[in-house]
Amino acid sequence: MTAPHVLFEDNHLLVVEKPENLPVQADASGDADLLTLLKAYVKEKYQKPGEVYLGLVHRLDRPVGGVMVFARTSKAAGRLTAQFKDRRAHKRYVAIVDGDAPASAECVDWLLKDESTNTTRVVPEGTDGAKKAILRFRTLARENGTSLLDVELLTGRPHQIRVQLSSRGLPIVGDMRYHPNARPGTQIRLWAYMLTVQHPTLNEPMTFYSIPRWREYPAALKLLPAHEVCSGVYFDDDLLIVDKNAGAEVEGELFGELSAIFDPLYPVHRLDANTEGLVCFARTEPMRDRLLDAFYRHETEKVYHAILVGRPKDGTYTHYAKKDADGALMRLCRESDPDALRMELALRVLETRRGLSLCEIRLMTGRTHQIRVQTSALGCPVLGDDKYGDREANKRYKRRRQALLAKRLTVLKKTFESTKELKLNDFTEEKR
Repeated sequence: MTAPHVLFEDNHLLVVEKPENLPVQADASGDADLLTLLKAYVKEKYQKPGEVYLGLVHRLDRPVGGVMVFARTSKAAGRLTAQFKDRRAHKRYVAIVDGDAPASAECVDWLLKDESTNTTRVVPEGTDGAKKAILRFRTLARENGTSLLDVELLTGRPHQIRVQLSSRGLPIVGDMRYHPNARPGTQIRLWAYMLTVQHPTLNEPMTFYSIPRWREYPAALKLLPAHEVCSGVYFDDDLLIVDKNAGAEVEGELFGELSAIFDPLYPVHRLDANTEGLVCFARTEPMRDRLLDAFYRHETEKVYHAILVGRPKDGTYTHYAKKDADGALMRLCRESDPDALRMELALRVLETRRGLSLCEIRLMTGRTHQIRVQTSALGCPVLGDDKYGDREANKRYKRRRQALLAKRLTVLKKTFESTKELKLNDFTEEKR
């Protein structure tokens, strides 16, 4: 068996992509193992006499593939081991699960390993020998009854991701041990796609990526390296649709991260930095021109979800506004005023609770800050909007960023939907 793909190496580190179904170190099966293969690789490449040192500082389950780091010196091994023990090493996984996963969740359980069967199960807190396990996940995409999850480990327990997800009715596809309906011969859909460690001598953070070559969810998998700013929704030779995270500037950090993956790339519309949700990019100049024309002629459909202060009435609303002198603010004006811009939207209340309303908003025009301006004019501003909103309400509900989500986008007769969600339960705890 040939040596695994090397992602990075220097005098202190060896970072590789572990293949699926390969044990990390020799076991009772007698099969080839990753550690032995890498020692042979180092010995041959550097003409090392005698036994080669390579420190094993963390592990992956045998069926799971992805990024792993090994230490080339004992000093590096000690420092890396401390990072994993103290949770300073940062690991992220991608998994395909059966079921409709929520948009995001934090899972906290107590796990107990059965050494005789090499299995782990969830047990009540206080069970002798049980260890606390914590992970977070967010749903990147859904299709055909499955969900693609980005999983962040906060602890490192045996089979942790597999057990915790399965216990919540979200077993990993192909997991022969914890999926009750897994078909024999199916490859587990769990992959360690990112690892961040502090270099043991340079004391600088280093991040490494390994993307699985699965047939499912090609757009979301390709965009994994941009996980801090977005998740991938769709791409082809001409078009890219992403699900932007709140806080990312479309033509700043978002464009920069995406340009490292897709080149060339052209922005064709915008979202406010603090608004999350769907954004469209063109990958060719002809598609850029076509999309710019479609947005200009309002041949696209944009639907938002927003949490508003108060309870507005369902209806279609029209206002007029113009930009102030420096263009940073839209001010309401009369239709007859010079430079007045017409703004129109349709609003529907989906749910109301404790002074807040979750609303669906369909834009008929596309103006700067349009939803924020019009909902404020209705007396029901977007929660968390510090520019047009109710600052006292924002403080009461502890919201510092506008609760506004670009939920659906129809472009070129294709409709895309964000997996993100706004929930009233997240915003109804007032300060006392």
